[in-house]
Amino acid sequence: MISVRGITKRFGNHQALDGVELEVPEGTVQGLLGPNGAGKTTTVRVLTTLLQPDSGDAFVAGRSVLTEGHAVRQRLGVSGQYAAVDEKLTGFENLTMVGELYGMRRKDAKARARELLRDFRLDDVPDDKRAGAYSGGMRRRLDLAGAIVARPPVVILDEPTTGLDPRGRRDTWDAIESLASGGTTVLLTTQYLEEADQLADSIAVIDGGRIIAEGTAAELKTQTGGARVDILLAPGSDVDLAVDAVRRAGHGATVDRRAGRLTVGASGGSRDLVEVVGALHAVGLETTEAALRQPTLDEVFLQLTGTAPATETTTDQSASPEREPVTAGGSGEVRR
Repeated sequence: MISVRGITKRFGNHQALDGVELEVPEGTVQGLLGPNGAGKTTTVRVLTTLLQPDSGDAFVAGRSVLTEGHAVRQRLGVSGQYAAVDEKLTGFENLTMVGELYGMRRKDAKARARELLRDFRLDDVPDDKRAGAYSGGMRRRLDLAGAIVARPPVVILDEPTTGLDPRGRRDTWDAIESLASGGTTVLLTTQYLEEADQLADSIAVIDGGRIIAEGTAAELKTQTGGARVDILLAPGSDVDLAVDAVRRAGHGATVDRRAGRLTVGASGGSRDLVEVVGALHAVGLETTEAALRQPTLDEVFLQLTGTAPATETTTDQSASPEREPVTAGGSGEVRR
């Protein structure tokens, strides 16, 4: 439903997009993940026909953004970083207005507005409550509802939870999951790793204007080396002795000296956990925690881009800078 083929875009001396390639199957949620300035929003502007690429082409529901812009906009719904609702109108009035702008008859627009208010859990809001009095999460749900008034087969969400509190973010996630379950193809740009992990069927990581990695969350996590054994030593333990014991057992380790924590690659799974704990106990060291875990998307993001993820995302202690290495279809136009 979305096909991006080698698009490039330069602004002066800045290469914003450098041969971006991306394929999004029908009925899936595609996450586009990357740090600020990586090219996420520029890609969205090309897909929504707001920006012409310097080279390459992109297709939305089979229509070219270069030569069939009107047809692309007929098949596309868009929700930007900030909810685009008229705060002086009620939720019902907002959606009715959007429906009429899409060319619907007033009766049909009203019926669609009622349907969407119910689907996005806004039907219990008082009829006379203006959108300006809605919470951030409610405004975001209203904006998402507006993006699908004309039932477009593709919806693009550009960092839809920016600035929302945890409750508002959760409400927005519910709305996105509702879109996907209804068969809509969704392109979701985000900096929030938990968000991509929660919502996306597939994730593409963009940095420096290029797609540098693609796959499911599980596939991307394996790029950091797979499973890890995470060991927390008992207080007062000799960290150097622990590192030496682990090395002699045939394992390399990363160490957080301040916390007394070791992280060891575990390609052998639980067998490696047993070996590492046994090696530590053999030299008289006690552990207060020992766990086999999978890497997080935070670690994937940091490894791929060299950039810390957004501050709202919980960062795993294993990514701490204190650790040192030890060798071993609708009928209308796009909403703006």
